[in-house]
Amino acid sequence: MKILVCISHVPDTTSKINFTSDHSAFDSNGIQFVINPNDEFGLTKAVQLKEAQGGSITVLTVGDASTEPTLRKALAIGADEAIRVNAEAKDSFQVAAEIADVVKNGDYNLIICGKESIDYNGQAVPTMVAAICNLPIVNACMGLNLDGEEATMIREIEGGKETVKASLPVVLGGQKGLVEENELRIPNMRGIMSARTKPLQVKEPIGAAPKSSHTHFEKPPAKADVKLVEAGQEKELVQLLHTEAKVI
Repeated sequence: MKILVCISHVPDTTSKINFTSDHSAFDSNGIQFVINPNDEFGLTKAVQLKEAQGGSITVLTVGDASTEPTLRKALAIGADEAIRVNAEAKDSFQVAAEIADVVKNGDYNLIICGKESIDYNGQAVPTMVAAICNLPIVNACMGLNLDGEEATMIREIEGGKETVKASLPVVLGGQKGLVEENELRIPNMRGIMSARTKPLQVKEPIGAAPKSSHTHFEKPPAKADVKLVEAGQEKELVQLLHTEAKVI
């Protein structure tokens, strides 16, 4: 069993987000980066599968050298090797095309992505990888069981869940439920030490051209001050909800 886990290098959710002075780009100064949470669920599931059935795990990201600590953390969690495609991630198509090139040349049985990254929330990369590679795709995947060459997956749909089956190889976009938060692996000292000697390959990109670009970023407007209404002033409350909050 060869498993490829695609991970994104994203700002920690507690980071204070700022943009450059002309609002054309994200300002990464002082930002702590982590493994994208949806990808971390997928990585933990891959480690569980490896422990139960054997095999190997390769982690992959598209990014510059600054992403390598994130790859090393994934190696410390339990991946066997890492690949960094040496290109700045520009948009979903470019990232998916670079990942697809690795998939086509890697003979992987299972390709796990997060359903989306928490910075751009595009939910596009897993489906694009599957389309380029002509592989089945299950996105918003919250359950996975392997039986030989068949995968049974549970995915979230509007108002419920759906169980689907597919023959390997398959692409899935994982999320919470693939494993639970209390199952996530924390690198121990042995894992951290072994990660230093595990192979990290730097692959030059195929040069996939992005299909879109970001031109301007804005923060959401600041929240207005809270206005308190005295008890018993229901008419005033209704008037404020109608004229100021405009929710009724």
